[in-house]
Amino acid sequence: MAARYEYKVEEIREGMIGGKMSGGKLEKVLNQHAGQGWQLKAITSVEVKGRIGPGGVEGVLVTFERPVA
Repeated sequence: MAARYEYKVEEIREGMIGGKMSGGKLEKVLNQHAGQGWQLKAITSVEVKGRIGPGGVEGVLVTFERPVA
């Protein structure tokens, strides 16, 4: 029987972090999810649409994976 997995994607924007991508913020997110059994699957750089105006901000999508119990 093949293993089954579930996935979770966390969006981290520079605007949420204070203007500069923070390694400390990313580390906190990774450790928080690892404590819940999630394993890092991928980090993807993206332009995230802002709430105000037509532009976006740089950010990352962090994808986690864990086996389904």
